[in-house]
Amino acid sequence: MKFLKPLTISEGIEQGLKNNREIATSQSDIKYQQQLRKASVEIPKMQFSGQFGQYNGYIKNDSYYSVSQTIPFPTVFSANAALGNAQIKSSELRAGITKNELVYRIKQACINLQYLYARRALLKKQDSIYTGFSSAGLKTKLQMMNINIGTLEKGNIQNAIPLYSPINSYVTKVKTNIGAYADATTLLFEIADTGHLHAELTVFEKDVSKLQIGQKVRFTLANETKERMATVALIGKEISSERTVQIHCHLDKEDKSRLSGMYLKALVESGTQEVPAVVSKAIVEYQGSKYIFIEDGNGDAKGTKYKLINVKVGVTELNFTELIFDEGTDYTNWMLLTISADDLFSKMKNSEKEE
Repeated sequence: MKFLKPLTISEGIEQGLKNNREIATSQSDIKYQQQLRKASVEIPKMQFSGQFGQYNGYIKNDSYYSVSQTIPFPTVFSANAALGNAQIKSSELRAGITKNELVYRIKQACINLQYLYARRALLKKQDSIYTGFSSAGLKTKLQMMNINIGTLEKGNIQNAIPLYSPINSYVTKVKTNIGAYADATTLLFEIADTGHLHAELTVFEKDVSKLQIGQKVRFTLANETKERMATVALIGKEISSERTVQIHCHLDKEDKSRLSGMYLKALVESGTQEVPAVVSKAIVEYQGSKYIFIEDGNGDAKGTKYKLINVKVGVTELNFTELIFDEGTDYTNWMLLTISADDLFSKMKNSEKEE
């Protein structure tokens, strides 16, 4: 079995010059011109001629002989020699040009071959990298679809795959049905994460200047009396057609039992001031006036005695109403009735009618 022996560029050039037909032809042409140069001093051949005659009447011969030699002018020899030398030089130059062209082609072929080998190696590496990336990309897509790669490699192919939510949440809306086609951009479900709810408030344009990031917010949910706290995190920069601005608040305490979209009523604390206040249900309104019940003495065996006090009211917030008293009024020791004030007031009015 024959093996190909690798050649260096120098060895390749040597082999090319040795086996190339153009080089052999050039060498033959040089030898041919060298042989022609030898004929440039050749002397023409000598010419010999003779005549033979006969006289009439008696036998007698008349013979004539001549010898001639042509010798060219001396400058002709030097001119022929110069022409021969020029033709030899021309053949040698053509042979040198042929040799140089052959050397150039051999070197260029070697360089191209080296480039092609390097490019083949690069393409193989790129193909390997692309194959690896493609395989890794497919594995990543399958893993994102919660498909077990190890199970697939063992040949266990499934015709159904589970869909897992990227967050711990619950489904609020279903946007598809059984048998429907879905691609990567199709919306299938809407989900909500109750682990981190936000409070979105709507504030009128005139009140936006009073808001600052970091202010505390007190709010209550619909049908609840429990007060919750939040903090202003973002103030909207766009005013809606209703001349309102959206305020984004973070809850101080997370409550996973709440649902996204629940209605709430909130108060933003732009400042604090301590004022006397009572539960709004403790205030009774009668004929345009406001009243509260306070204990009147220690009472007796029948129960506690209360008396009706006329009061002025101020701001009402979160089921509490501010009470405004005249200067000098000492209300610190008052014991107020905070429940069933309307019932007690009705009984009092009925008793007055019976009397």
